[in-house]
Amino acid sequence: MSELRWEPPPSGDAVQRAVVPDRSGGNGGSGGPSRWSVALLIFVMIGAAFALGVGVMRVVDANDDYGRLLRSSRDGGSPAAIPAAVQPSEDEDQAVEAADTDGRASRFAILDEIIEVLDKDFVDPAKFESLDTREAAINGIIDALEDEHTVFIDAERYRLASEDIGGSFEGIGATVNSVDGAIVIVRPFRNSPAQQSGIRPGDVILEVDGESTEGWSLEQAVAVIRGPRGTDVALLVRHADGEEELIIVTRDRIVVPSVESLPITDRSGNPVADIGYILITQFTEDTRSELLELLDGARNAGLEQLIIDVRGNPGGLLRATVDTTGEFIDEGVILRQIDREGNEEVFNDRAGGAGIDLELVVLINEHSASGSEVMAAALRDHGRAVLIGTTTTGKGTVNVPRRLSDGSVLYVSIARYLTPNSAQVEGVGVAPDIEIAIPETGFEAGQDIQLFVAIEYLRGEYNPGAGADDDSGGSEPDEVSDETTEDGQQGQEGQQETEADAESQQQSEE
Repeated sequence: MSELRWEPPPSGDAVQRAVVPDRSGGNGGSGGPSRWSVALLIFVMIGAAFALGVGVMRVVDANDDYGRLLRSSRDGGSPAAIPAAVQPSEDEDQAVEAADTDGRASRFAILDEIIEVLDKDFVDPAKFESLDTREAAINGIIDALEDEHTVFIDAERYRLASEDIGGSFEGIGATVNSVDGAIVIVRPFRNSPAQQSGIRPGDVILEVDGESTEGWSLEQAVAVIRGPRGTDVALLVRHADGEEELIIVTRDRIVVPSVESLPITDRSGNPVADIGYILITQFTEDTRSELLELLDGARNAGLEQLIIDVRGNPGGLLRATVDTTGEFIDEGVILRQIDREGNEEVFNDRAGGAGIDLELVVLINEHSASGSEVMAAALRDHGRAVLIGTTTTGKGTVNVPRRLSDGSVLYVSIARYLTPNSAQVEGVGVAPDIEIAIPETGFEAGQDIQLFVAIEYLRGEYNPGAGADDDSGGSEPDEVSDETTEDGQQGQEGQQETEADAESQQQSEE
């Protein structure tokens, strides 16, 4: 077969031509090429074009074994002769990582396809158009984890929920909690817009501004109920007696200290001067310092007994909880934290404390959660307090906020905590030593039975069989009631963990 090659014309002209040797064997001076020569030229050109096409295709696919073999055998070299643009990466780990990334992208691309199909074909287009498909997909993943403490909230809701960590916020002035999936008022603050509008402890919030709260998380409820001072929010509530009422509340600036000392009365209505009473509504950065001031006052008054009320306390910052609890324990373990790998971290208290010489009773109820459960369990495990009331919420999970690229936040459960004696809290709660339930109308009638029993216990007058549930006599301190703020989780409005504190725990108020 004749060789197909390029060579310059004799004249030195820059234009090149294809030269095909004459195979006719005839007269070399006959002029133009023979028919066979033309046919051969056409055949060779077609073959060359086909070979070139195969070569190009194999270069494009040069990453596979056949491509490398083809290049090596044709070029007489190694696979390194493949142009850099199509050379396989020498870093196999990078190649695997890229493949994994492509695989994830491919999986999540199905979501786009589903959305496209629903947008085009779903029988109820209005329902689909009103759906936030992005958040629905996110919540679907979170719901599948079956962990009620892992929650996604958008940037605005997070801003509202975290701005009041210093003890003030704009809202209706109440604490809320999530009970069996319902948003429940634990306590309206004294003289707050909520209290003045007729909101009562135990009210179930059915709707907010006409929107059903069914399926809402505590954080979502708090974020929606809170708002700028001077604005109104319409709450459809169901009272303890089953009556439903639409209540319009005008929001205001709410300033709430995390610790208060309040006057109390006994079952007969007589003022109590021999026993101190401290209400801790949440655990913030200021809780310990506020507590120390009140303990100084108790010491100056010569008090030796103290009632600590954490009913309706949703928790708060873990470090604040540990430091506050430590004022009543003369060195020892406050709680144990177990991470996802099973590693245990122990939180200890330093020696000494402003309240280590006081005899204590701690009031708890079903709305005491997280940090308040830590305090109650630690004081009991160390033999420092008797617990009176009802079993606590059972929120034994440590949650931290992870800020996402768009400003939204994912509260993720990173660990479980145990009591100093290694008892589980999550899903179990902390049971009281003396179980006393308050009737549904107890607070409204001024009958804080749990408080009365605490007073009688410290005075040595408590008789379990002598009418502990008596509804008569006495009055409850105005601030004593169960509450969790409407901002989200139990606690005061919008109080939730800050990013700076990886051990913080969620809380919520309206």
